[in-house]
Amino acid sequence: MNIKLFSLFFFFGLLLGFSQTKVSGYVIDENNQPVAYANVIFKGSTEGTISNEEGRFYLESDNNWDTLTVSFLGYETLELALPKRVNYNLNLVLKEEAASLGEVVIVTGKQSKKESENPAIGILKKIWAHKRSNGLRMFKQYEYDKYEKVEFDINTIDSAFMEKNLFKGMEFVFEQVDTSNVTGKTYLPIFINEAASRVYGDNEIKKEREELKGNKNSGFSDNQALIDFVDDLYADYDVYDNYLKFFDKSFVSPLSKTGINTYNYVLSDSAFIENKWCYNIIYYPRRKNELTFKGDFWVADTTFAIKEINMQASKSANINWVKEIYIEQEFEVLNDSVFLIKRDYFMSDFAFQKKEKAKGVYGKRTTLYNNYVFDKPKDPKFYVEEVFDFNKEIYNRDDEFWEQNRLESLNKDEQGVYKMLDTLKTVKKFQRVYNTVSMFASGYKEFPELNFDYGPIFSTFGYNDVEGFRLRAGGRTYFGYNDLWRVEGFTAYGFKDNKFKYGISGKWLLDKKNRIIISGGNRRDVEQIGASLTNSTDVLGRSFASSAVFTTSVNDKLTNINLTTLAAEIEPVKNLVLRIIGDYRTLRSASETFSLDYYDEESPSGIASEVRQYQTTLSLSYFPGRKMTGFGVERSSANDTYASLFAQVSRGDKVVFQSDFEYTKLQFSYIQPWQLGGFGRLTSVIEAGKTFGAVPLGLLSVIPGNQSYFSIYNTFSLLDYYEFVTDTYTSLHLEHNFNGRFFSRIPVIKKFNLRAIVGFRAAWGKISQENRDLNASGLEYISPTDEPYYEYSLGVGNIFKVFRLDFNFRGNYLEIPSARDFGITGGFNFQF
Repeated sequence: MNIKLFSLFFFFGLLLGFSQTKVSGYVIDENNQPVAYANVIFKGSTEGTISNEEGRFYLESDNNWDTLTVSFLGYETLELALPKRVNYNLNLVLKEEAASLGEVVIVTGKQSKKESENPAIGILKKIWAHKRSNGLRMFKQYEYDKYEKVEFDINTIDSAFMEKNLFKGMEFVFEQVDTSNVTGKTYLPIFINEAASRVYGDNEIKKEREELKGNKNSGFSDNQALIDFVDDLYADYDVYDNYLKFFDKSFVSPLSKTGINTYNYVLSDSAFIENKWCYNIIYYPRRKNELTFKGDFWVADTTFAIKEINMQASKSANINWVKEIYIEQEFEVLNDSVFLIKRDYFMSDFAFQKKEKAKGVYGKRTTLYNNYVFDKPKDPKFYVEEVFDFNKEIYNRDDEFWEQNRLESLNKDEQGVYKMLDTLKTVKKFQRVYNTVSMFASGYKEFPELNFDYGPIFSTFGYNDVEGFRLRAGGRTYFGYNDLWRVEGFTAYGFKDNKFKYGISGKWLLDKKNRIIISGGNRRDVEQIGASLTNSTDVLGRSFASSAVFTTSVNDKLTNINLTTLAAEIEPVKNLVLRIIGDYRTLRSASETFSLDYYDEESPSGIASEVRQYQTTLSLSYFPGRKMTGFGVERSSANDTYASLFAQVSRGDKVVFQSDFEYTKLQFSYIQPWQLGGFGRLTSVIEAGKTFGAVPLGLLSVIPGNQSYFSIYNTFSLLDYYEFVTDTYTSLHLEHNFNGRFFSRIPVIKKFNLRAIVGFRAAWGKISQENRDLNASGLEYISPTDEPYYEYSLGVGNIFKVFRLDFNFRGNYLEIPSARDFGITGGFNFQF
């Protein structure tokens, strides 16, 4: 179809649209200044919106309305006749007038926090008093139907965008262009997913289970990663909570008990909604740059339960890559007193810039709830989550199923998305664009005809002082997202040591129900061992320290490693993983200036330079609250807010493969993220371990240093590699990101949306005399025994949205030769 002709038809389609009324424009005062948070409503209805910080608004209805009402306390109410169904770019001028409510005069700007002066505060306090007696909390058990629709749209579609060369041959996609009823911008749907489920919950045992009945999406591969991404960002929330977590940030809820110090509240109106008399309260932030909303809510006058609420994030909120956040919730009345959520709508506008005309992508989630049943108990075993819950039939439901289980019909644009995207997949140009984006997202270049992926592409180049410039090529088998087996490998070449390295591994999912996996592999490589304490890596894993291009000093303490492993793991209970590993390794120094030598009576010279060791390891990992994506042999995490507990025991045996040493090693770690409301996020890591038996340097526990200029979490920024060597250790890492809490309150600085980050790191350890006596490496064993080593850091994050700088200070052990007492590290942080 000719694009110009299509644009003409589309324009007239808007004007003559199917019984719709659309208005947009700006609310200003007599001095031509924007009026923020003004109430804009179709007269005679409850359909309305509020103006944003610039006074801009957009309002749309499926019904025909002929009059618009605009009001805000402190101004005269304006009624404007709508001569057409579509009226855009209106300038609505409000005249100032002292507004009164009873005997109390309310003005714009800062509102009183006192109940005696502001009636909205009295209503807010009654909401707090009643919030625990509303909704699902009133019942012992509950269940309901849930329908969720996730959609992504390219927005701000205009004729110039349509005529780009990128879309030549794909013009048919613009037949699905529509206009947002929230922002008034045109958009093009590019992805849609539907899910129908039944949710069961028990308030007495505090358990909930969701059974997926059907899932349908637009057909692209790996869609589940997108769905999980949105679900994690828009995690279920309760507007009555003090803080609402979105985009890994904690926004102050407008219904929070701390809301009085964060928001201005204005009692704006009262009316009957579904035969319930309700008050309308407008709220807006007291300060800029904080994680807050603006909007309004309707609250019942007897139960003080929320009937409707809308929340729009302030544009000045310290959050990256998101231009708009808009939330609507509607509640239904049960038995004249109980209010239950009926509809939840969440929309965000992802964009590189927050400018008005900047193009971006809408991420939208609509969730509907119906068919509530209460106080129907189930056996507690019912709530035990299954490890494997993939059912192919769920993802292949017919149209009849969706007609019966959709709680909201798809509009004409959404119906066309499935067909449009199926057609789009056949266009070669689109396939090339899609594959390029997919490559950078996954790190692998796909070759579908070979069932092979090349990568990771970001590991292609590297450097260290032993290998010099390092070139790497690798890949993996890939038949689909839920592959039951996978083989991967690599080869690398160092241009300084003139040596080839390689590695190969494979894994096979034998049993889906309990996720029984066997794996094995071999790697011959150069590595910086001792770069972590208790992190267990795959046989092909290699630490960042092994390829740091720029370092604070020469890094020649690298090791030639030849590692062969065979492992089996099982997940008998969801997120509880048991693993047994047998590995045989050979360790030898890769540098002439670094030694792993130890005294060996059986060696002709009395000194051995190579370690040959077999080790059996039994490990247990537990991840409470973890959500995973995929059902194959490899899965990825869909969230990052869960704790991680790890414990393992390793046994080295001399009788197996004529190994050199016999020992037992115990290790433990506990990682816990803490969401501290409006104060940001704290992450804590505790690690401990002990080795029983005499072992050489290559098998000891090295306190992980960091000689790079990058901020690497769980390492010590001012320690060199092998500066502290232990056989018994305990370490603590604390890092807190204030998410702009402090910088947002400092004039001038707050406009840059910087984020303060503080860190504290400490380690204690010791080494036995028998291990000291074994040492022939020439390296003096030092351990932080007398007092724990510690360092701390003050950081600034979100520099230009992507950079972070940490200023690190060493607390003690400054007498060690070449000890670094101060250092600056940094990194890239792509965070919301």
